[in-house]
Amino acid sequence: MVAVVAVFGPTASGKSAVAEALAARLRTGVVSCDALQVYRGLPLLTNQPSSPTALVGIRETNEEMSVAAFAALAHAAVDDLVARTGHAVVAGGTGLYLRAALADLAVPPRPADATRERIRREVESDPGAAHARLRVADPAAAATVHPNDLRRVARALELAESGASLVPADDRLWSAATRHETLIVGLEVPRDELEHRIVERTDAMFRAGVVDEVRRALAAGVSRTAEKALGLREIATLPEVQARERIVVRTRRYAAYQRKWMRRIPGLVSVDATRSPEEVVDAILEMARARQ
Repeated sequence: MVAVVAVFGPTASGKSAVAEALAARLRTGVVSCDALQVYRGLPLLTNQPSSPTALVGIRETNEEMSVAAFAALAHAAVDDLVARTGHAVVAGGTGLYLRAALADLAVPPRPADATRERIRREVESDPGAAHARLRVADPAAAATVHPNDLRRVARALELAESGASLVPADDRLWSAATRHETLIVGLEVPRDELEHRIVERTDAMFRAGVVDEVRRALAAGVSRTAEKALGLREIATLPEVQARERIVVRTRRYAAYQRKWMRRIPGLVSVDATRSPEEVVDAILEMARARQ
């Protein structure tokens, strides 16, 4: 049987419950691949699992987290579980972090804060000139990034200055290669059912006290990475009713984005997730054993 089973899917598709049930059956642990669940100060907002899970709640909200830093932590966590138990379960809804956990992406190191700030100011002050500089520094990246996409122009320039590229010739992001023999499962839930789950989860989040949680996090300080948590800006700036409505809309859009990622992950096998977690796990284990 494969050493690693990765569970991916849109938000509210039941990833945590399936991953926990799967880990229990395999007598191993779960490694989270969610970019925002790394923050211990936002358990409600980021829908953190209730069971102990590797790489959940490992950073303060005022700390940054990069893909390169996450990849190193994820590789160590997965390798440890495989060495001790023979298996590891990897679960998450952040596609890039999932790929970083499963494969060697050769992620460039994070640039110094001063470099990032200099490039950000350059791009915001004159997007046209910044894109023109990118055409000289990395023509391939410039050809794929629109001049108005300031965030990606800035990232492309950061990479160019470090000797890397936003579109490397060896694009491992969409390669089928993984560090361990791996089965990647995508949880499928009909759109209307997913919408129902998103609304229910959002309501539960507010009942549990997410507004106070966000206020505490903001008072303690929030990094540029942590401030990307879906709902943080809405709760901080809008009345509660409007914040809730806006979060539902944004979560729906994010789920659609995650479904697009699912279609692009090499070798991913879809599983009907409208059943109980135990039934989903039965289907996953049947596929995993077929790969022996």
